[in-house]
Amino acid sequence: MMGTLATVLAKSRIRTFQDQFSAFVTGDIEDVEGTLKITRIAVQYRLRLKEEQQDDARKAFENYITLCPGAQSVIGCIDIRHDLKLEFEEG
Repeated sequence: MMGTLATVLAKSRIRTFQDQFSAFVTGDIEDVEGTLKITRIAVQYRLRLKEEQQDDARKAFENYITLCPGAQSVIGCIDIRHDLKLEFEEG
């Protein structure tokens, strides 16, 4: 998911170097009828960028998941929640 979002951001010339782009991921594993299954994944992205890039970043975030093979493979089986926190660069 992170790689797909980085690719979509790159099309808008938004950099995703390691010090500018990160993700914190958590998940829930539950007993479903006697079988342990991943039921939820939560991804919180952090992106540092120029303030004038925020609209492009939000548009990329709204659309990237439809292009993500990993997410598309498990949607319907695993509840995916994601959020994007923007931090603006100075200068």
